[in-house]
Amino acid sequence: MGESTQATGGNRTTEVIRAATVQDVTEAVVQAAAEAVPLVVVGGGHSVWARTDVGGLRLELADLADVQVDGTIVRVGGGATWGQVAAELADHGLAISSGDTSTVGVGGLTTGGGIGWMVRMWGLAADQLIGAQVVTATGEVIETSALHEPELFWALRGGGGNFGVVTRFDFQAHPLPGIAFAEGVIDGDAAEVLRATRDLMEGAPRQLTVTYTDVPPMDPSAPAGARLSAVWAGPEPERLRAVLAPVAELSDVTVEITTPAYRDILMEMPAPDAESAPPGFIGGNGLFRELDDALIDQLVAFRQAHPASVVFLRSLGGAFADVAQDDSAFPARDANWFVLAGGFDIPGLIDDAERTALAREWAAIAAGRRAQYANFADQERHEDVPTLFDGAALTRLRALKRTWDPTNVFRRNHNIGA
Repeated sequence: MGESTQATGGNRTTEVIRAATVQDVTEAVVQAAAEAVPLVVVGGGHSVWARTDVGGLRLELADLADVQVDGTIVRVGGGATWGQVAAELADHGLAISSGDTSTVGVGGLTTGGGIGWMVRMWGLAADQLIGAQVVTATGEVIETSALHEPELFWALRGGGGNFGVVTRFDFQAHPLPGIAFAEGVIDGDAAEVLRATRDLMEGAPRQLTVTYTDVPPMDPSAPAGARLSAVWAGPEPERLRAVLAPVAELSDVTVEITTPAYRDILMEMPAPDAESAPPGFIGGNGLFRELDDALIDQLVAFRQAHPASVVFLRSLGGAFADVAQDDSAFPARDANWFVLAGGFDIPGLIDDAERTALAREWAAIAAGRRAQYANFADQERHEDVPTLFDGAALTRLRALKRTWDPTNVFRRNHNIGA
């Protein structure tokens, strides 16, 4: 088997296995099943479940990170990160719709869906998946696609880590000769900017994807304050400038447009400390059909009322909506916006009254969502699982779970149960 060590967190000991081969993965899964211990599968390591304080077995896939390009077909090891993939594809003039962060793992992002900068142009990361190699709960190695074990393949595209360890992902990549990137600083009425952006996106070409962020100085992942960012899927800054004009010409917005490589707009973020719990977060996320005036007002007021809060939005639609609802496990294909809002629960920074207010105001915002996006849901709450899937999809997923993992070996995730 691959390299094995022991790690201690709290009062629990975790065996850490760093897999070097698919056989190592098979042996680790069989061991976890035989010992009936929790199995934590770690790709990029950004998940809250990557910590070592859970006991059981931690299976690290980082050494399974080959990226092989054959025309526009890309075969990616289950331990690769999106930065590795983007760098390799750039040499071939290709790209895959991924997340925003170079150090996020391909595996976790794809099996949870994968919303990123090219979501309107090419859809989710999962929408570009054409095949996968999976180690099942019995240790069997399965090749799956739309033609071979199609139900398992369906479940992998949005069903999370409930069905096995994916040791290889096969993607359909896309030619991308370049991009244009806009960064806008908002110094004034954020609600006005959000309304203009909403109106713009209702008829925008699918080459355009926008995000809005408003974060405090304490957030290391983005510059403080309200900002609007946009990517045009093509090397035409003049097209981006023209289509963004209704927003960029607002008096409270200053926009700069550049033409970086796609790989260079993926953020660099350090992996979380595996030995300690991340800061608490009171809030959540949602997939919303519309960004109406009431929702905009709620989000702007939320950010203004809570100094330690964050608000993040991304436009959907386009290719994301081209996929029929029952063609993958991912929910709410009719959503046009992804929204995240919440506050950091840091002792000494906020008190109980603030915690109560954050929870109450987030609940009011979440009341209008179509579903929750699993990749941004940061806690294991079994009662929240129905919010991650459409009802028919959850029924189908649970039936498949009984087929592929009846003893629930793969339970350290947003677990749908056996």
